[in-house]
Amino acid sequence: MAEQDVVAWSEAEVAELVAKTAALKASMGRVIIGQEQVVELLVTCLLAGGHALVEGVPGLGKTLLVKSLAQATDMQFRRVQFTPDLMPSDIVGTEILEEDQATRQRSFRFQPGPVFTQVLLADEINRAPPKTQSALLEAMQERSVTFAGQTHKLPRPFFVLATQNPIEQSGTYPLPEAQLDRFLLRIDVGYPTEDEEVMMIAKTTHAGLQDAEAAMDLASLLRLQQLVRDIEIGDHLVRYATRLVRATRPQETTVAAVKKHVGWGAGPRAGQALVLASKARALMQGRLAVTRDDIGAMLLPVLAHRVLRNFEAEADGVAMADILQALRNEIKVD
Repeated sequence: MAEQDVVAWSEAEVAELVAKTAALKASMGRVIIGQEQVVELLVTCLLAGGHALVEGVPGLGKTLLVKSLAQATDMQFRRVQFTPDLMPSDIVGTEILEEDQATRQRSFRFQPGPVFTQVLLADEINRAPPKTQSALLEAMQERSVTFAGQTHKLPRPFFVLATQNPIEQSGTYPLPEAQLDRFLLRIDVGYPTEDEEVMMIAKTTHAGLQDAEAAMDLASLLRLQQLVRDIEIGDHLVRYATRLVRATRPQETTVAAVKKHVGWGAGPRAGQALVLASKARALMQGRLAVTRDDIGAMLLPVLAHRVLRNFEAEADGVAMADILQALRNEIKVD
């Protein structure tokens, strides 16, 4: 078997792709007021080829955020409002019975659902029952949908952004751990500053919001996702990322804060996510190699939804950020 060809990257192509990433963020920034860190993490997740779970109270522009991302990358966008009566077929699709007018023969034809898109906004995903939530599992992991024994491939790229309201829990179904693990990053959307809120109110009550301008074509996006995989990371940093993930497990950790405040640690997929997200961050900053700071910056968004605090942590008001900061302080790079 012939060896797989190594992808060659010229300096000019890398510089052009990095410039398009900056243009993408700038295009979104003309629509999204403030929230620079949220936009940064969202683009990082997209370049890493993962999916994002966004948490924030209503009215912070989460829908506008993902819509502007789709517009700026010229990707197809669909939105599904998750409700308790939503069925799996409402997401993945169903078979319809058709009759041939000439032969009068009847046959079933698969009618694709809204998941057959490039950017899918799963709005308030925790309002749908577990059976409906699980309909997204195969799509998120395998980029395909199996229905009636037939596998249907999803478009490329395929990016799921799911939202949750962290306050209102009445009538919701917590996401199972298997599904949470499929999200590369969890992104918290906070309140804007006073100046940002003034600007937001003035802009949206005057002439209305403009669409984001296309800043990146699909070919460039797919090329960027390929480039992220080829970003260099030293063996010592891979081991560092692995140690950080393993240290979240209270059964084997040496970190006192984890032993005291964590009920369940992260699995191996978290290590993969941490390395990929760190590679994407390095590329967005114009670097072709991962540093320790990249791993540290991605630690919270990668692990926040994969590490479960115990009752003692909740009672003491210990935040996940505090636990992970203690982790960073104790786990060192070789």
